[in-house]
Amino acid sequence: MKKLIYSLSAFLLLQSCQTDAKKQIKIEGKIERDQIAVTTKIPGKIQRVLVEEGQFVQKGDTLLILEFPEVDAKSIQAQGALNAAQAQYEMAVKGATDGQMKQLNAKVSGLKEQYDFAQKSLNRMNNLLKDSLVAQQKYDEVYAKYQGAKNQYLAAQAELADVQHGARIEQQKMALGQKERALGAVSEVSVAAKERFILAPQDMSIENINLKTGELALAGYSLVSGYIQDGTYFRVTVPEGKIKDFQKSSQKTLVIPYQNNKEIQARIETVKPLTAYANISTAYPDFEEQQSMFEIRLKAVDPKQVQDLLTKATFIIKED
Repeated sequence: MKKLIYSLSAFLLLQSCQTDAKKQIKIEGKIERDQIAVTTKIPGKIQRVLVEEGQFVQKGDTLLILEFPEVDAKSIQAQGALNAAQAQYEMAVKGATDGQMKQLNAKVSGLKEQYDFAQKSLNRMNNLLKDSLVAQQKYDEVYAKYQGAKNQYLAAQAELADVQHGARIEQQKMALGQKERALGAVSEVSVAAKERFILAPQDMSIENINLKTGELALAGYSLVSGYIQDGTYFRVTVPEGKIKDFQKSSQKTLVIPYQNNKEIQARIETVKPLTAYANISTAYPDFEEQQSMFEIRLKAVDPKQVQDLLTKATFIIKED
C-alpha cells in the first residue's frame, strides 16, 4: 500500500513539474534591423574608401570614390563634339564670313558693270538695226551676250541675298539638332562622372565594406552594406493557438535580458503566416505539428530606446 502511495505521489509531482515548465515557457524573439546595400551603376576601380565598418553616416555622406578612366576620355570627346556643333550652328545662322561677303559684293559689282555694258551695246545695235546698218545675225549675238550678262548678274544678287540672311531654315534646324545632340552627350558624361562618388542613400550604420582600394567594382555589385538607422524592429514567431493575443496595432511590453531586463513598449505592425519552419525565431517553440506559425513584427513606440540595441539579440514578450 505504501509503494502505491509513493508511486502516486511521484506521478503527481512529475505532472506538476511538467505543468510548471509549460507555464514557464516564455515567448522570445530576435531584434532585427532593415538592411541596405549601396551599389554602383558604372563599373570602376575603388580609388578611396572614406568610411569604416561600424561607423554611422548620414544621408549624402561620401562612402567611396571610384575611378573612371573611360569617362574622362569620353568627356574630352563630348566637349570637342559640342564645340564643333556650336561653330556649325553659328555659321548657319550668321551666314558667310566678312571675307566671303567682300568677295560676293565684288562679284555682284563686276557682273553689274558687264550687264550695263551689254545693255548699252544692245541699245546701239538696236538703232543700227533700224537703219539697216547691221545684219540681224550680229544683233542676235549682241542680244545673247546681253541676256547672259543679265542672268549672271541676277544670280549673283540672289546668292548675295541668301548669304546676308544666313543659311536656309532647314540647314539651321539641322545644325541646331547637332548642337543639342552634342549637349546631350556632354550632360551624359557629366552625370556619369558624378557616379564616381558613392553616397549614403540615407542615415545608416556601416556593417560591411565588400571591396578594398584598387579592386574592380562591377555594375550592380554591393560595395557597402549596413543597417538603416530607423530600421530596428522586433521579430517573433507564435503558433496559431496564441495568435489571438497578438492583434495588429496593439502594444506589447518587451524585456531585453542583456540590458538588465530593460522594458520597451512596442506596437504590432504586421502579422503574417509562415510557410517554412526554418523561419521560426522563437528559441523554444511550444506548438502542435498541425498548427500554423505566424510571424509577428513589432516596432518600438519610442525609436530612441532601440538605437543602441544589438542586432540578433534576444527579447522576451512580457505577459499581460
